[in-house]
Amino acid sequence: MTVRDPVSAPDAEVTPRRTTRRFPLFTRDTARPEGGGRAAPGDAPAPARQWPILAVLLTVGLGLLLTALDAFRWGTLLVGAALVAGAVLRWLVPDVGMLAVRSRFTDILTYGVLGTAIVLLALMMQPNPRLELPFLKDMLHFTVSN
Repeated sequence: MTVRDPVSAPDAEVTPRRTTRRFPLFTRDTARPEGGGRAAPGDAPAPARQWPILAVLLTVGLGLLLTALDAFRWGTLLVGAALVAGAVLRWLVPDVGMLAVRSRFTDILTYGVLGTAIVLLALMMQPNPRLELPFLKDMLHFTVSN
């Protein structure tokens, strides 16, 4: 099957001059992500249909607000916890609406790894870190030593 290249210049009949086997610039038949349906019935108001993504976004927004108001550790912990909660929602809830971006596995992995990394960094931040990993200090001395 050959697909007409939408980028090539058209001829007098307004069709592209050359044909190619490449995919067209805009795909028309992509599948929705797994779990990308509505999280509530179609007759529910729009916020109720998308409650998983709204819960995650509102929690991230609250975390960013706390970060801006000088509660940096608590704000970043809340942002990381929101992403971890997004991973848990993606795993447990069958229809999560717009929280489903890619496949279920990729979404869980992405939200979980980024959320865990943000939580760990928030726990290790100075001053007075709540979590100390001794090998990080050794790595720092190894890389900075003369």
